[in-house]
Amino acid sequence: MTDKIKYFVQQSWLLIVSSFCFGLLLAIANAAWSPRIEQNRINKLNALAGRLIPEANDFVPLEKMGVTIEVTTLKGDRKKVDIYKAMAGEQCLDWTFNAVGPGFQDKIELIIAVDKDFETIAGFDVLASNESPGTGERIKEKDFRKQFEGKPTVKLELIKSGKAKDNKILAISGATISSEFVVEIINHYIKEVREEMQKKGLLGNDKE
Repeated sequence: MTDKIKYFVQQSWLLIVSSFCFGLLLAIANAAWSPRIEQNRINKLNALAGRLIPEANDFVPLEKMGVTIEVTTLKGDRKKVDIYKAMAGEQCLDWTFNAVGPGFQDKIELIIAVDKDFETIAGFDVLASNESPGTGERIKEKDFRKQFEGKPTVKLELIKSGKAKDNKILAISGATISSEFVVEIINHYIKEVREEMQKKGLLGNDKE
């Protein structure tokens, strides 16, 4: 048995050393690039928020106000949500927050905007997605996203045909599953974030 182990080590030492060095290089590269990757994500989030609420001249993170919001995700674990207060001068116009859930191919991450009282959806955009090109990726298209603008923050309902009125959202032809995931993510996160913000005393007619 000892001879077999010795033979194995002699034959595979280069592979073992190479694997160790490669793993070490990956760890170093990840540590070096992580801050830049996260900053790029924040920059994209801010750009999308500005597009959703062009009237706002500032987006103040709740964390800057000493408030952290955690919600129960669709997977059942607890996750911190990045929430921003969209401001026009001293006036709060809307709230924006990120939302993550499963997609057809991989996870879908959205940025959602709602009015200051959490009664109306101002819109949403896609922060990250790996849905199927030509079908599922159409959740990024303006025609689909525009349906959500002005919708009440009650539970949205996905329909396969008909008109997108009241709380109804018309699914993308050929991408019904991806459409379902977007509606599910938005329904879930609006409910969770609203409840957590109410607990923190951040919502109400007298809150701005």
